Amino acid sequence: MDQQIVTLYLPIAVLLGIGIFFALLLPFLSLILGPARNVDPLSRQLTPYESGMVAIGPAQRRLPVKFYRIAVLFILFDVDIILLIPWAIAFRQMGYYGLWVMGIFMFIFILGDLWVWKKGVLEWE
Repeated sequence: MDQQIVTLYLPIAVLLGIGIFFALLLPFLSLILGPARNVDPLSRQLTPYESGMVAIGPAQRRLPVKFYRIAVLFILFDVDIILLIPWAIAFRQMGYYGLWVMGIFMFIFILGDLWVWKKGVLEWE
């Protein structure tokens, strides 16, 4: 019995060991092989970055709230689709109970959509 447990959990232990090894090794190698941090931070801030364009203005500018609202609505629509696809696949096996549960879910979801539409969140200025 003990031999069976060892053979079952040995691949998991090896994978865990490899993960811990690399989790400890890579930051250590980064410290040893990486560039020194004795560069003037102001001169680094004034150099062009990835696109090659010189940075103009502050890096931390405020974004309007409408971007966050649209992002949250996008996530909500994704969650709705993620729940609808498996339900549609297993619709016949669930019977009327599954139909009622999804009907209640869709009713609440559509109420939320109507509320968002009425509030004007979907309007882009």
